[in-house]
Amino acid sequence: MMMFSDQVPLVFSIVFLLAFSIPVVLVAQLAKKGKINNGFWLVLLFYLFYLLIVAMASLNGFFDTVMLPPKIVVTTTLPLAIFVTVIYNTKICKKANAIIALEDLVKIHLFRLIGSTFIILYLYDLLPQGFALFAGVGDVFIAITSVFVIKAIRARKQFAFQLTYLWNTLGLLDILITSAMAIIFTKISIDKGIQGVEFLAEFPFCFIPAFAPPTIIFLHLLVYRKLSSVKKA
Repeated sequence: MMMFSDQVPLVFSIVFLLAFSIPVVLVAQLAKKGKINNGFWLVLLFYLFYLLIVAMASLNGFFDTVMLPPKIVVTTTLPLAIFVTVIYNTKICKKANAIIALEDLVKIHLFRLIGSTFIILYLYDLLPQGFALFAGVGDVFIAITSVFVIKAIRARKQFAFQLTYLWNTLGLLDILITSAMAIIFTKISIDKGIQGVEFLAEFPFCFIPAFAPPTIIFLHLLVYRKLSSVKKA
């Protein structure tokens, strides 16, 4: 059994795997900035353990069955979404959210440059064009524009609040629509026997649906909460 898919160059899979460690570490650092006791290590170890299970499941073909909803969504995305929802509503999270700077909550979205992976996979004919371009361009757009939002926040521009709110809303819509499109393309694949997004169940690209949607939505909700507190202040 090969660890990496032979449908893309080995070096690309390895680079992706290494790059994917960046958002995991950044989320862990966010917990540290929120002054959660052992927050960095708790978050880091949680995601490492979780992603190890996802990797093992993928390598053993657990996600290979094309079904609706996709098995990887039912067994990874959904459980993680429930888990982070519970975390979001805890006192510890609310306290940390109040401590973390708005700038840091925005800056973390730079990791969404990894979304360019969707476009690369399309170029290898492994993802549908419509899905790949929307998801890839959307992620890269949110990542790049976060730089301008950060600058506005740092410079204390009068429009910083409105700009951050708009940017955050676009980022949230992007991940929600991308997730919905994945389901839609899976249905089309089943109904018409054409290419869907099943390659995203392959290791290491299975980390995208398993990690990204719940985590990114969680991060956007943290920004909304921070903006709400800033406005009240």
